Amino acid sequence: MNLTNLTPASGSVKTVKRIGRGQGSGRGGTSTRGHKGQKSRSGYSRKIGFEGGQMPLQRRVPKFGFTNINRVEYKGVNLDSIQDLVDRKKLSEITIEVLLENGLVSKHDKVKILGRGALTAKLTIKANKFSASAVAAIEGAGGSIETI
Repeated sequence: MNLTNLTPASGSVKTVKRIGRGQGSGRGGTSTRGHKGQKSRSGYSRKIGFEGGQMPLQRRVPKFGFTNINRVEYKGVNLDSIQDLVDRKKLSEITIEVLLENGLVSKHDKVKILGRGALTAKLTIKANKFSASAVAAIEGAGGSIETI
């Protein structure tokens, strides 16, 4: 045993600095709040976004237009991505679950099939929505669509 091994007994050293408990604590007097002013008072709380009297950012930034609260967002999946998936996995049916397993969509996405690329495989594709060009390409390749 030597001096480098010595440690205080467990529980004898406090790790939390108790503020405002007298001068003997080393954190008495002004209790780390400085002298006077609004921030030194009890009950002080600054408003969210307050910038010291300067016009806050949320009021400086221009706002315009209209946001439709009923808008439905779709995740687009193109035919070339589907064809690539079919070439790799040898599939005959494409569903949202298949697209999810292969990382093309996320868990809560609604899926819209888009018409970019060529489709050569005869497929049954189940999705929430289809573009007109995608429908033409899928049916042109001998496949079928199913809207869910």
